[in-house]
Amino acid sequence: MRDLRVHYATPLGAVTAADSVSFGLRAGERLGVVGESGSGKSTLALAILRMIKPPGRIDAGEIWLDGVNLMTLSDEAMRRVRLARIALIPQGSMNSLNPVMRIKDQISDALRDHGLAPSRRQVEERVRDLLESVGLRPEVADMFPHELSGGMKQRACIAIAISLRPRVIIADEPTSALDVVVQKQVMETLARVQEDLGASVILVGHDMGLMAQFVDRLGVMYAGRLIEVSPVRDIFTQPLHPYTEMLIASLPSLEQKGTFRGIPGLIPLLRDLPPGCAFHPRCPHAVDRCRVEAPRLREIRPAGWAACHLR
Repeated sequence: MRDLRVHYATPLGAVTAADSVSFGLRAGERLGVVGESGSGKSTLALAILRMIKPPGRIDAGEIWLDGVNLMTLSDEAMRRVRLARIALIPQGSMNSLNPVMRIKDQISDALRDHGLAPSRRQVEERVRDLLESVGLRPEVADMFPHELSGGMKQRACIAIAISLRPRVIIADEPTSALDVVVQKQVMETLARVQEDLGASVILVGHDMGLMAQFVDRLGVMYAGRLIEVSPVRDIFTQPLHPYTEMLIASLPSLEQKGTFRGIPGLIPLLRDLPPGCAFHPRCPHAVDRCRVEAPRLREIRPAGWAACHLR
């Protein structure tokens, strides 16, 4: 992704939800994207799939996959790319599955839409194999979504997402509505199918513990910008950006029980960002340059990128 810009038109003015976002994703890699609510994480995921709806609009940028710039494809060509090469595991499975269709029909719809369902028997075999791959019993195929638990519904969504063996899987907070035990089961399922496909994963969320266990690299977003990208271990041990440092420090610790540290101030409104670095009103290390000039994302150490004048 190169210099992606997405804005939403509102009665109070334009809101820039993604501002000049750039990053790369290697084959088979797991990349996490974290940030506070409203930082632009989900907008980024939808923009990759070109699913930004009015009043939202992608203003600029390039999204390359296997030598093809997805931004140059027609709507029909992009529709064929979705699911086949880039798939989305949505945030709320209950809101994503059709409540009046059986699970097998929702999976077979995806197969038929991409011309991969020549016969009914082959469809049934493929549905059974997909459900088995995500740890669901064959009889789940004949069930409606309301008959499944939250974890089963999320795994059904994973089955749909991997039905055409995509190159990239985008998981937008796939465990946000699940309890801790089911979260673990769902993430283990995602890890297993990812390794089977050899696919890359972009995991969007705000659970730092989940990111630490699952991803290889972590990107931190703030006010629509990507402010740090580093290997996940480096993020936790040697964060480069002051926001990341304070974010890590705010996590509960077994060593300091009962001690809670927050980040002072509030995230700024995207329609009314401060000049310079958007984090400078909350940053204890801000200097005059931070207040007038927005820092660009640059490589500070091998594989470690940050947007900060102090580095």
